Amino acid sequence: MFMDTKKITELSKLIRYFILKSTTKAGSGHPTSSMSAAELMAVLFFDGFYTYDLSNPHNPKNHRLLFSKGHASPLFYSLYAAAGAVSEDELMTLRQADSNIEGHPTTRFKYTEAPTGSLGQGLSIGLGMALAASNAAGADAPRVYVLMGDGEFAEGNIYEALELAGYYKAHNLLGILDVNRLGQSDPTMVEWRKK
Repeated sequence: MFMDTKKITELSKLIRYFILKSTTKAGSGHPTSSMSAAELMAVLFFDGFYTYDLSNPHNPKNHRLLFSKGHASPLFYSLYAAAGAVSEDELMTLRQADSNIEGHPTTRFKYTEAPTGSLGQGLSIGLGMALAASNAAGADAPRVYVLMGDGEFAEGNIYEALELAGYYKAHNLLGILDVNRLGQSDPTMVEWRKK
């Protein structure tokens, strides 16, 4: 059974609140890149698609979640805060030198599957994880979700990963593309157009 739209809307508001509060406290971060995917990730995380035992991050049956757009780490951490796995106090340590809540997801944060940061690499990492899981569990392999931004789709390694995923029939790899039409320094190729 799917969650109703009102509940997803409320969760998305909470996630955005966490994003804005943590990046404001840090005085840095990428709030807009994080907020643009709030609904996408709220649906994935809380509407029965993503299966994960928060009390056992190393459970081999857990689905995997990678943020190829690692600069959207405030969203990544806010999802776990909304799920009750991270306290709001811990979330407010974003980007502090001694914090596990870093500017890009690293394995200092126990729910990070792989460190990300360089755009375009997440799908390749996810493909490796998906193929390894398929080899171990066959058709019952856990899913590997990879959040990507449209700006990183200019990176060639995305297309290499897509080609290999098709060749190896990686049935458990799911890419999620956040099309916010904004790159780091310029609009993406599609960009925003005034009407």
